[in-house]
Amino acid sequence: MQPLWQLQLEEALSELEQEIQFKNGQVFVVGCSTSEVVGKRIGTAGGLDIAESLFEPLQNFADRHRIFLAFQGCEHINRALTLEREAAEKYGWEPVSVVPVPKAGGSMSAFAYSNLKDPVVVEEVQAHAGIDIGQTMIGMHLKRVAVPVRTSVKLVGEAIVSAATTRPKLIGGERARYDRELVQLQEGITDGID
Repeated sequence: MQPLWQLQLEEALSELEQEIQFKNGQVFVVGCSTSEVVGKRIGTAGGLDIAESLFEPLQNFADRHRIFLAFQGCEHINRALTLEREAAEKYGWEPVSVVPVPKAGGSMSAFAYSNLKDPVVVEEVQAHAGIDIGQTMIGMHLKRVAVPVRTSVKLVGEAIVSAATTRPKLIGGERARYDRELVQLQEGITDGID
C-alpha cells in the first residue's frame, strides 16, 4: 500500500501538469525535507525510505514530460543540486566535488544521487519550474521571474508544499506589447498588457 504522502505528491504533480507547459529538456527543481514529511523539524528525522517513496512519482513525472529533475540539497552542502550529468552539460553548470548523504545533503538528494543514471552535483541552477516540499526554499534555484502555481494539495505528509513556474521578464513599461503565448501569463498579471 502506498504511503499517504506518495499519493499526495502524485496528486500535486498531476495538477501541475494541467498548469505548466513543459518543453523537452527543461529543469524542474525539487526541494524536499523528508523530516517535514513525517511531521518533524527540517533536518532532524529524515530517511531514505521516505525519499524512495517520493522519488518514484517525481521520476515518472519527469519521464512523462522529458524534463530533468534537480534535487536541492540541504544547507550543509549550501543547497547544491543533484541532477543528471546530461542536464549539467546542456546548461553549462560545472560539477562540484561532493556526494550528498542523509546528514550532509539530505535524504532526498542522497537518494537521487544513488538512483540517477549519471549523477553530478552543481552549486546552482536556473530551473524552469519546481516543487518545494517542507519549505526548503527552492526560489534561489528558479529562473526569473518565478510565478506561484496553486494546487489543491497543501501538504505532502505533514510538509507544506508549494510550486512555481517561471516566465520571461515583462519589460518596456505600459506602452510595451507582449506575446501572450511566449510569456505564458498567469492569473492576475494582465494589468497594463496589450
